[in-house]
Amino acid sequence: MEENVKNFENQELGSVKISEEVVSIIAGLAATEVPGVAGMSGGVVNGISEILGRKNLSKGVKVEVGDKEATIDLYLIVDYGVRIPEVAWNVQENVKNAVENMTGLKVVEVNIHVQGVSMEKGNKKQQEAAEKEGEN
Repeated sequence: MEENVKNFENQELGSVKISEEVVSIIAGLAATEVPGVAGMSGGVVNGISEILGRKNLSKGVKVEVGDKEATIDLYLIVDYGVRIPEVAWNVQENVKNAVENMTGLKVVEVNIHVQGVSMEKGNKKQQEAAEKEGEN
């Protein structure tokens, strides 16, 4: 019985191809889950699609998929006040794990490109501090 299972596992039944868009969506979602990531930086085309009401889940992600390997480039906007190397490391780990677990592809590289800093959190903290000083 055990030999039959091994033979079945070794048979090639066909091929499975995973599109770059699927990998892009997985990587984009995994990147935005990490604390300190304000969002993804997209180009003009991505901005137009959002204006039209479509949310582009692969915004700020460039993927190259081979037969068994993938290389991912992420273009991030980080929150003000975070340690950028730490956030980048966490994004790399989260994206690598998510893509490998969901697709079975080996992730060779996860390159992080920090495109900007979001001042929204910093401004909120400054406003809260100013409000507290005004109360005293």
